[in-house]
Amino acid sequence: MISIESPDQPEVRELIRRGDEFGLAMYPAASYYGLPLEQLLAPGVTFFVARDPHAVGTAALVDRGDGTAELKRMFVAVEARGRGIASELLRAVEVAAVASEVRLLQLETGPKQPEAIALYEKFGYRAIENFGPYVGDADSYCMEKLLTPGTSSSE
Repeated sequence: MISIESPDQPEVRELIRRGDEFGLAMYPAASYYGLPLEQLLAPGVTFFVARDPHAVGTAALVDRGDGTAELKRMFVAVEARGRGIASELLRAVEVAAVASEVRLLQLETGPKQPEAIALYEKFGYRAIENFGPYVGDADSYCMEKLLTPGTSSSE
């Protein structure tokens, strides 16, 4: 089950910590861009939690207020992978983005995460030049997707 929740819950904070640990095990700290809790609580951020029944996945939609948004904090606990949770999270984020009149959804992942890249490609994301804080970072891999009302993600 995917729901919009506050990231400021003990169980969710622990999952965010695990996501940080996962990312920092692959990439240097200077190339890790996980939003801290205070930014996840900011206006314009919608935070999604996958539960089964405990929190097993997260994603954040950061609306830039100009028809574009960024997907952040996409993480599924290792023990919950392979069950389609990441796909459910991504679908929920896209539905919320379209409802908020977001027409372009961008994201940053890393080249050492081929499974994540494959998931995003399956949903119609395409590789783009690094944007924003990721420009010039060889450990960043950026993607985007144009969203249209009335269409849903493929899978």
